Amino acid sequence: MDFQHNREQFLNRLAAKMGKARSFSPQAMEEPVNRYPTERLTELSQAQLCEEFVNFAKVMMVDVKVCPESDVVSSALSLCEKYGGNSVILNDDERLTRLGITQALQEKYPCHIWSPETGQQNIDKAEKANIGVVYAEYGLAESGGIVLYSQPERGRAVSLLPEKSIVVLRKSQVLPRVAQLAKVLHDKAQKGERMPSCVNIISGPSSTADIELIKVVGVHGPVAKIYLLIDDL
Repeated sequence: MDFQHNREQFLNRLAAKMGKARSFSPQAMEEPVNRYPTERLTELSQAQLCEEFVNFAKVMMVDVKVCPESDVVSSALSLCEKYGGNSVILNDDERLTRLGITQALQEKYPCHIWSPETGQQNIDKAEKANIGVVYAEYGLAESGGIVLYSQPERGRAVSLLPEKSIVVLRKSQVLPRVAQLAKVLHDKAQKGERMPSCVNIISGPSSTADIELIKVVGVHGPVAKIYLLIDDL
């Protein structure tokens, strides 16, 4: 009770010093000048969004290969060959399996499939792998970035620890910007669906330019980021 009384006295004195009357109800927010946070790029068609996505990804030093779904296996193999092959780690993702990528890479390279049962071995394999292969939930046209959900069968280390990272993504899953991703996650929560333990938004290979504004690639993650973009439009 004393706390409440003292607080009111303090606020009254403060308002008087400022020459303002105290307000006991929130004021309506002013109409925003624009709605860029939610509407920027939303006027584009899906094909145009994908073009923006690819262009920005290339600016971010991402190697982008576009192919029809019928060529996705051969494209994945050629990318692995281009980037040195050797050891590969993949998420235990049914989407990679359905596309035939997991089986094809297992036949050609020493592969490790991420599993919650193998614990620390997953990290050890990811650290030593030359290439990590993941399937992205979404792409973001505004930044050229991709969105990965973490769960027990899909470890973050698969896209972060190997020297190179190949990301498989469908053109139909490219969103305008992060505002639309937030809406997807909001709707997911409202439906009571299980949320991912972590949402990763990754734009290009790891780099930093905080030392004398000199850009250095591969400081804390993959030195090369590759998008295998499936044309399903």
